[in-house]
Amino acid sequence: MSSSSENPTVTERGGGSGKDRREDDSEKKESGGGGGGGFMEKVKDFIHDIGEKIEEAVGFGKPTADVSGIHIPHISLHRADLVVDVLIKNPNPVPIPLVDIDYLIESDGRKLVSGLIPDAGTIHAHGEETVKIPISLIYDDIKSTYNDIKPGSIIPYLVRVILLIDVPIIGRIKLPLEKSGEIPIPYKPDVDVDKIKFHRFSFEETTATLHLKLENKNDFDLGLNMLEYEMWLGDDSIASAELNEKATIEKQGITTMQIPFSFRPKDFGSAVWDMIRGRGTGYTIKGKIDVDTPFGNMKLPISKEGGTTRLKKDDDDDEVLTVS
Repeated sequence: MSSSSENPTVTERGGGSGKDRREDDSEKKESGGGGGGGFMEKVKDFIHDIGEKIEEAVGFGKPTADVSGIHIPHISLHRADLVVDVLIKNPNPVPIPLVDIDYLIESDGRKLVSGLIPDAGTIHAHGEETVKIPISLIYDDIKSTYNDIKPGSIIPYLVRVILLIDVPIIGRIKLPLEKSGEIPIPYKPDVDVDKIKFHRFSFEETTATLHLKLENKNDFDLGLNMLEYEMWLGDDSIASAELNEKATIEKQGITTMQIPFSFRPKDFGSAVWDMIRGRGTGYTIKGKIDVDTPFGNMKLPISKEGGTTRLKKDDDDDEVLTVS
């Protein structure tokens, strides 16, 4: 007669006395009801095995992510707006929620800004999404915290991002990412009037050329696209214009622009008459420039107040309004 197991377990029905049977029952109760502990372990192992088999059969896996780019859509004297693009790929057959995005920007190990974005969206099944993380750097906060960071300089930065993602079967996982780059701390250009050269001087109409100096105090070039300005002698506005003129103002360099203009001295007040009589008079110039930089387009203000002018002859015997 054959057996279903090589080592079958045989139980004697009448074997042992009543006392022995009572002792056996007592031992079974103490051990958890006749091998109950072993049964629970088997249940746990069974559930674990089933989970692994479901994961293998359905194809659940960990998503991947990468910082695909960092853009600077806006930069000014006051702040820089960055957008960090994070590409997330979901290999699973179901959507997965992006629970939190934790970000930090630091420079040479020093924190510039940090934040948390909760409930950041959902990544589609078997798909990929580019999640955009908007971050603003406020320059006044940075300069007040770190005195050695000067206007006009370029500083290195490191973006650290941690994605908290909820994956079925696997659970919540963290994906740490980082990417480095450089960002400027812009400084507004200095503007000054070198001289005003008069070509035709009369009370009805005076034509002249404004020699304007622009000094770039940044550690990067400025590609000039547009200059808008207005100039006053005393309280009288004598010239204003918007010029779409291309020029390169090299880093830590000076560019001089020659701007023709005309005005009617008889329409103005005492400042213009003081200038004609050879007396010194104050001037003010204000405006803005539109420039391209290695970090994007910028619009920067220009201004100079408190200068003094005086009319005299130059080497060509032309009337020239000099400034100091």
